[in-house]
Amino acid sequence: MIDGEDRAPPVLGGRLAWTALILVGATQALSMVDRQILSILLPKIKADLHVQDAEMGLLYGTVFAFFYAVFSLPLGRLADGWVRRKLLSLAILGWSAATALAGFANGFGLLMISRLGVGIGEASVQPAGMSLLTDRFPRHQRGLISAGFAAALALGLGGASMIGGPTAEAWDKAWAAGGAPLGFRGWQVAFIVVAIPGILLSWLLWRMPEPVRGASDGIVVAEDPAPFGAALGTLGSVLPVTCWIGFVRLRASIGIWLVNLAALAAIVAIVVFMANWTNGLRPVNPIAIAVLGHGFTGNELQWGVSGLGAYVLLNWMQSLKLANPPTYAVICKSPALWCVIGVGAFQSIVNYGVMGFTPSFLITHFHQNAGQVGFQFGLMSAVLGFIGPLVAGPVADWANKKVRGGRLWVTLVALGVSPFIAFFVYRAPTPEAFYIAFVPFSLILTMWTPAIYATYLDLVLPRMRGVVMSFYIISMTILGLGFGPYTVGMVSDLNGHDLGAAILSVYWIGPLIVLLILLGIWRLPRDEASMLARARAAGEPV
Repeated sequence: MIDGEDRAPPVLGGRLAWTALILVGATQALSMVDRQILSILLPKIKADLHVQDAEMGLLYGTVFAFFYAVFSLPLGRLADGWVRRKLLSLAILGWSAATALAGFANGFGLLMISRLGVGIGEASVQPAGMSLLTDRFPRHQRGLISAGFAAALALGLGGASMIGGPTAEAWDKAWAAGGAPLGFRGWQVAFIVVAIPGILLSWLLWRMPEPVRGASDGIVVAEDPAPFGAALGTLGSVLPVTCWIGFVRLRASIGIWLVNLAALAAIVAIVVFMANWTNGLRPVNPIAIAVLGHGFTGNELQWGVSGLGAYVLLNWMQSLKLANPPTYAVICKSPALWCVIGVGAFQSIVNYGVMGFTPSFLITHFHQNAGQVGFQFGLMSAVLGFIGPLVAGPVADWANKKVRGGRLWVTLVALGVSPFIAFFVYRAPTPEAFYIAFVPFSLILTMWTPAIYATYLDLVLPRMRGVVMSFYIISMTILGLGFGPYTVGMVSDLNGHDLGAAILSVYWIGPLIVLLILLGIWRLPRDEASMLARARAAGEPV
């Protein structure tokens, strides 16, 4: 029996389920506040730290993304074996402290350390949160659970702007003549302010009851005897060098060694080429990070971290194949799951590129201040982002009852239409025209996630939910968060800082996303029907 689990026969739904949804949703919302607040503060930080858009895209995306992605794997494994409420409680306490650390940053280095700390802490939210909630609600309400998660995400995105912008603006106005306490600037105070609620939420999560694992599927899940050891083993299995120790211990075949080393050589060559090429596209200066006397440019950090992330993903798949064949068979041998993972990853390039620079676009293009943008854009993003998933979740559940793969048809409509509306949003001549076009754009753009999350959960066994969410996170972060903000920032630096055109440039990925959705719809029935057979064939005792 896992510590803190309900000891009475499991009851799905009801007060405990809705309490859990509220608390886990609040955790997701706060994670997005602490992650997204950088975007509304971006112009002020750029001015103080003297960096360009690409470097801010690196800070907002790639630095955070790597640690978020890497630690999602061991923390996802821990979520599948330990007490999920405790994991969430400790995680939010840790990333809130890292967010507050940014309030004391006077250079790029400390701000980067803060972002990587936030990335590590937030990596547990979706694996542990989704796993916990699926054991609180009936199976047919998974679209509702996903809608709650997506709505919380939108509240966090909007809340970051609503809190960060006005807080920074009010502080700077109050101390415009100088003499601010401890020399704090408005953007530093904003980081500290948004970190405070995490302490209270950490305490509430610690006291929340833990549901019985596997309850909603009627599957008995044995207690994990060593969840922390397994999580540390997972971390070691994906990192360079230590992954090779795991290969030796697990007696990896010569084929696995050859694939790993050949991929590593290819990744290093690509990283060197891309770093040199992007350094030649614009004037660059070393940022305040040096190793052995070499001051790295933002481009070198971008491609180095991205290459390391790709290598980590390869190591994870190879180690999963060696150490956990049933999970590998269920996850990595499902074309439908690969298609849906691809949809989430490629669409995240768009989403993070758009959301990372939209507040800055409004500030620079329409000459508004951070307080105005924070309130107007933040409030609208929160409301529309809350409504969209809450409508899409039940609609996706209804569609799934009518036709196999019905949830993904909702995603297809949302992601097929949104690129056309985006043109009117980011080519709007006035703020009023921007917000008018932003209403349908935001509503439609937020309706794809409930169906995607629910599909992930349908295609794996209960004990694999944390792992599959980690797979989604690492794929989405390496591609989406790792490339979306950096690409928009780089294009902006190259085109004379036309952020509207830079944001629209990421929509070239749209046709590929639509194709992946259609392939996922076609393959889904076959993969869902064969899930148990694949697990049993690989040694799963179900």
